[in-house]
Amino acid sequence: MLGGTLMLSGDKFKEECGVFGIYAPGQKVAEVTNYALYALQHRGQESAGIAVSDGKSIKMEKGMGLVSEVFNGSKIDRFKGHIAAGHVRYSTMGSSSLLNAQPLLIRYRKGSLAIGHNGNLVNGEEIRDQLEEVGSIFQTTTDSEIVAHLIARLENDDFVESVKEALTFLRGAFAFVMITEDRLIGIRDPYGLRPLSLGILEDNFVLASETCAFDTIGAQFIRDIEPGEMVVIDEEGITSHRFAKKEKEALCIFEFIYFARPDSNLHGKNVHLVRRELGKQLAREHPVEADIVTGVPDSSISAASGVAEGMGLPYEMGLVKNRYIGRTFIQPSQKIRSLGVKLKLNAVKQVIEGKRVIMVDDSIVRGTTSLQIVQMLRNAGAKEVHVRISSPPVVGSCYYGIDTSSTKELLGAQKTVEEIRRFIKADTLGYLSVEGMIASTGMNVDSFCKACFDLSYLFDHSKKIRKNLFEKISR
Repeated sequence: MLGGTLMLSGDKFKEECGVFGIYAPGQKVAEVTNYALYALQHRGQESAGIAVSDGKSIKMEKGMGLVSEVFNGSKIDRFKGHIAAGHVRYSTMGSSSLLNAQPLLIRYRKGSLAIGHNGNLVNGEEIRDQLEEVGSIFQTTTDSEIVAHLIARLENDDFVESVKEALTFLRGAFAFVMITEDRLIGIRDPYGLRPLSLGILEDNFVLASETCAFDTIGAQFIRDIEPGEMVVIDEEGITSHRFAKKEKEALCIFEFIYFARPDSNLHGKNVHLVRRELGKQLAREHPVEADIVTGVPDSSISAASGVAEGMGLPYEMGLVKNRYIGRTFIQPSQKIRSLGVKLKLNAVKQVIEGKRVIMVDDSIVRGTTSLQIVQMLRNAGAKEVHVRISSPPVVGSCYYGIDTSSTKELLGAQKTVEEIRRFIKADTLGYLSVEGMIASTGMNVDSFCKACFDLSYLFDHSKKIRKNLFEKISR
């Protein structure tokens, strides 16, 4: 039941959802939100939505597909207001349908609330069951609706206090952007698993999953929302509330490896520069005699440039990506799926032929894509293909938003590195070590969640929520 999560498509993790919010009297907030969602499109290509408040009511538009497919000029022009929330989505357990597209707009006896969510609640099903026992009726399969029901059920005279109390029952990964008729709210889970940043645009406040959205709309980054923090933005300005103590900070390490855009900054670190350092460290850990280095576009280009620099080899564009497939790969037919990588990538024969090639990728999940790319390079005339991965082997399922199903699907959990090398038919294979990965970020080892690499999970997933929830929501 995911408000916004990651999924497997082919042999890759897909990006998380992206959220955006703005409070800006006098501005065309829907237009700004639309541009921001374009910048966050890499985080979700299944659906997009925008909700806008004029101070009295909230109107919303959402649809399946890319931002450009859901919104056009006439739709954006119909929005009138000064507060907006936007969302781009991938789904896993919360199924792919318009009903589950976000933001989710609900109306209850004290007003309206639109919610956009990035993350996954590990106790979402348990909360849903208890809510249904006391009469709640759900229209979607998303975590966002669970939170909305909680807020309505735990209603205090003060709305902000209702939200804070509802958040205390949630366990898992979440970054929320919410709007009511008169305020914008940003929330980040106590571990900071999902990113959320605060910016300023012409004296008005904005929230976004990534700082690249600020660059697109001309906003300035102020700071990251703290783990366990809720910010409320209204006509009085901005106030910060702590709904939970800050736990061990644990940003998902895959943000640096794969999910975030290279021009974004996380914890003050530029994503491209960190990925380049991942590549340099990979070159130090797994040197090999070769002629050229190439990366799998787009997320591996930065790491590949680091490998090339570290090994003193030229970086070449040996693989070219077809950028105009559109949504074909979101819900592919069997025929399209069988064509696989050939539709998405093509090897440049004149660059590859007769060369010993180092092919850099960010991860291997099930290995099928790596196998096809290695074969593609050999078909283009590569003398040798050496595969280098700028992350450790993925050995554990994720409970915080990555739909890895089970360890049976994870090649790293089922095979040794040598067995994986033989499976993908590479001449050599080298993964970055966990220690090298952390060192490349320049941050402390305790700054990240890396459970998919070392099984160091943040939660006891068998632990139940507090017993007093039923009493609270029954009143």
